[in-house]
Amino acid sequence: MNTIRDLDLKGKRVLVRVDFNVPMDAEKNITDDIRIRMALPTINNILEQGAKLILCSHMGRPKGQRVMDFSLAPAANHLSAILDRNVLLAPDCIGEESETLVAAMQPGEVLMLENLRFHNQETENDAAFAEQIARMADVYINDAFAVSHRAHASVVGVPAYVAEKAAGFLLQTEMDFFHKAMDTPVRPLVALVGGAKVSSKLGALQNMLDKVDSMIIGGAMANTFLKSQGVDMGASKIEEDLLEKAREFEKEAEKKGVKLYFPVDFVAADRFAADAVIKNVTYRDIPEGWMALDIGPASTSYFQEAMADARTIVWNGPMGAFEMDAFARGTMAMCQVVASSHALSVTGGGDSNAAVKKSGEAANISYMSTGGGAFLTLMEGKTLPGVEALK
Repeated sequence: MNTIRDLDLKGKRVLVRVDFNVPMDAEKNITDDIRIRMALPTINNILEQGAKLILCSHMGRPKGQRVMDFSLAPAANHLSAILDRNVLLAPDCIGEESETLVAAMQPGEVLMLENLRFHNQETENDAAFAEQIARMADVYINDAFAVSHRAHASVVGVPAYVAEKAAGFLLQTEMDFFHKAMDTPVRPLVALVGGAKVSSKLGALQNMLDKVDSMIIGGAMANTFLKSQGVDMGASKIEEDLLEKAREFEKEAEKKGVKLYFPVDFVAADRFAADAVIKNVTYRDIPEGWMALDIGPASTSYFQEAMADARTIVWNGPMGAFEMDAFARGTMAMCQVVASSHALSVTGGGDSNAAVKKSGEAANISYMSTGGGAFLTLMEGKTLPGVEALK
C-alpha cells in the first residue's frame, strides 16, 4: 500500500476521502472538531506540495435525499478558519457545476464536495457514480479510517478509476498502531473488552484468542458469560441464545492458554435510571429483579492486577452504562488504570473514546482510534475494503 509520502503531488488534482461527519449543536456549530484536526497533516502536506485539494466526506444519514441539515457547509467554514484560507463548498459531489469548479482550481486552493450521502449511489457503491467523482481527480487519497470498513463508492469505487492512490497520514497511523498492538505486540498483550452485546463482538473475541495473552471481559456482555457459568444475573441484560457459545469460548480460551477475567462484583440497580436505588454486590448476590449496570470496586482492583504487567493493552467497550454518573465509576477507573500503565495502550470505538475523554485521561493513552466499526473489523481479523482498494 502506497502512502502519501510516496507521491509527487505538485500541480495535481488530489481527491481526499476524509471523515468530517462531526457533531453539531442545534445552531450548526461544530461541538467537537477532532475528526477535522486529525486530517490536517494530510491536508497540509498536499497544500505544501502545491496541489489542488478536493475533499469529500459524508455527514449523517440523509438517506439519499438532499437534506441541508446534513450539509458540509459548517465543516467547510470550520476548516477555512483553521487553515486561514478559503475553502469553497461545491453544490454537489458530482455534476457539471462541480467539475467546472475543479477545472478552475489553482495550486494551493481547496474545494470541498457536498455530502456524498445526498446520493444513494454512495452507499450502494454504484460504479457510474464512482466514475463521476473520479474524473475530477488525478490522485486519490484515503484518510478516512472510520469508514474504510464500508464498501462505499468513495471508499472502494473511486480508487478503481484513479491511477495514483495512497493512504493519508491518518489512515497509515491507524493501521500502524493496530499492527503494532495486535500483530507484533510487546508482550504480555491484554485485551480489555466491554460493551453491551457479545453478539456484536463474538468474531473479535474469537480472533483475539490467537493473539492475546489474557482477556478482561466487562460491560453487559460479561452478564452472558456469567449466566453461562450458572450465575443468577437477576434482570441484567442477557443474550440467552449465546449462552452455549459463551461456554464454548471459555473452553477454547482454556485450551489456548488465554486467561479470562470476569467481574467479581457489580453496581446493581433496581431499574435503569439515573435516580435508581443502587448498591454494590458480589456477582453471586444480585437481588431478584435487579440489574448489573457497572463493575464494582473489587472488579476494578481485580482488573488492575490483571493489567499490572501488561506491555500492550487494547481496549474496546466500556465496563458499564457510563453515560449515567451512577454507573460510570468502573469505566472511569479503567480509564485511569490504562492511562497510568507503562504499556502501549490503544483504544477503539466511540464509547471507549468518549469514556476516556470524559475521564480527562486522553493525553495519557498511546493512541485513540478514530474508527469504531473499522477497528472492530480489524479485531475480527478481517481486512478493510478501503485499504484493499489502495493496493
